[in-house]
Amino acid sequence: MAAPSLRRIAYHTLQQGKTLAGLAHKELSTKITEVFAPEAATDSFPIDKELIKEVRLAMKKLEKVDWQEAEAGIYPKSQLFEAPWLEWAKKYPLVWLDMPQTWERRKKNKTREIPKQINEDEYPDYYLQNFHHQTDGYLSQHSAEIYDLQVEILFNGTADSMRRRVLSPLKMGLKKYLSNESKKIKVLDIATGTGRTLQQIQSALPEVELYGIDLSGSYLKQASKYLGSRSGDLVQLTKGNAEDMPYASNSFQALTCVFLFHELPRDARQNVLNECFRLLEPGGTLILADSIQIEDSPKFIPIMENFHKIFHEPYYRDYIIDDINLRLEESGFSSISSESHFMTKVWKAHKSV
Repeated sequence: MAAPSLRRIAYHTLQQGKTLAGLAHKELSTKITEVFAPEAATDSFPIDKELIKEVRLAMKKLEKVDWQEAEAGIYPKSQLFEAPWLEWAKKYPLVWLDMPQTWERRKKNKTREIPKQINEDEYPDYYLQNFHHQTDGYLSQHSAEIYDLQVEILFNGTADSMRRRVLSPLKMGLKKYLSNESKKIKVLDIATGTGRTLQQIQSALPEVELYGIDLSGSYLKQASKYLGSRSGDLVQLTKGNAEDMPYASNSFQALTCVFLFHELPRDARQNVLNECFRLLEPGGTLILADSIQIEDSPKFIPIMENFHKIFHEPYYRDYIIDDINLRLEESGFSSISSESHFMTKVWKAHKSV
């Protein structure tokens, strides 16, 4: 067996460092909460040694797949090292400064503290919440600026690796279009947030015309800032509701949607899938990525239950038992498949010709 390259060692070292940093942050924040705000501490299911071993194994498999797909040319190896490190370093103190407000919301069970200047009529009721107990929910620049860092900490440095699992099935779904140079290929990222998935797609598929839609104007501003600093064509960003998107029918060859469905009530999930089917041209592909579910990852049930209890995730418990395959079929999709990577499940579905 050939010795690992220096780049492979560097990637492994980076992932190990991010994992340790995430664990250290959580350990320290737990102890600080127990000392200064014990009423805000949440009872959680214990994580035994066997489950910890399973988590480490799943993370190791994710890292292996991430590297192998980069080596196979699914995306450039440089993407494995991409992150706004300097900006995150500057924003990290804000994560700590935000903790007292989070404690207060947890203690008083306040889950709808939204900025006063927000016109609530512009948003569905289910959106006007402090998801994850985060300050302002998804409706302020402060929230948008620290969100990616918070997610990386939450998943111990694997968030980008999990997002990248949409790239291989996306490229496979677009293969027939990529061979036709005269065909303009349009891909829409739904609930694009700060644009992390769009950045990854842009890096892997620079020839594709990219679009992004999100309900949060603040998060779209952050996405525009990140994407505007990169080389490549401009990404067209739109503020809008995924249940009723302002695009023509049959206008996209592929759609991606990452980490949205667990934050939607059941009816909204179906509405979004119906819209996805409408927007795809016949022969197009939908790639959906979200949390693992109980059916395919029963060994991680304590982690899923803890996620629901520790963070304000009002629709998560329903999501982890929801039959997304059936919902895709009801929307009209066919050739549905799925696979899990660590804490993420990825679906691939087609709109028949």
